[in-house]
Amino acid sequence: MRWMVGLAALWLGLAGAAMAEGKKPVILVELFTSQGCSSCPPADAFLHELAKRSDVVALSLHVDYWDYIGWKDVFADKKFTLRQHGYAQAGKRRSVYTPQMIIHGQDHVVGNHPMDVTDLIKAYQKRAQPVALKVVRQGGQVMIRADGKGKGPMVVQLVRFEPRVTVDIRRGENAGRRISYANVVRQWDVIGEWDGRAPLEMKVLAEGKLPVAVVVQKKGFGPVVAAARVE
Repeated sequence: MRWMVGLAALWLGLAGAAMAEGKKPVILVELFTSQGCSSCPPADAFLHELAKRSDVVALSLHVDYWDYIGWKDVFADKKFTLRQHGYAQAGKRRSVYTPQMIIHGQDHVVGNHPMDVTDLIKAYQKRAQPVALKVVRQGGQVMIRADGKGKGPMVVQLVRFEPRVTVDIRRGENAGRRISYANVVRQWDVIGEWDGRAPLEMKVLAEGKLPVAVVVQKKGFGPVVAAARVE
């Protein structure tokens, strides 16, 4: 019973916070990067600045297709490479590259062009957001509520990430450099689907200390309709 009362209080507090921040929607920024890419460090540094913002969910996804040139990225995951290719196919693009930033599941931007990224974030925040997303973490569980005018099919995704990691790179294009990475994604899972016809309520396990992000997105690497993060 105490747990239920505490959870209810959390939901009420979150609802109040959501109303107060309603004028500034949270925008998802995905950086596709690699420790083996000599052009990526400026974008990696810029992601640290984005990660400080409360109105942005900034995530770093390390791809594996640069591993062959002498340094295996310790954070690279084939799933992230496939996600980047999925965006390319959805946008009818012939190739992928690093550093690349995807803004709210739609715009593709060179990751070391910070002004372009900043301008796109502002542009998305001026648009009406179709879905209100509320996320609460209680112990080892994450409670998710979504409601609004989103039309399905949509996927609900749970992301686990490390806020800051520093790596000494010994080989490859960045040999001899010590690079710090922000919000490094370690796990990205689809945890459900939603058609938007009725409010969404989910409860999922998220044990451990890693922060969590929740992303609601049109199926098939479409637009992001809502994003949020919790510590």
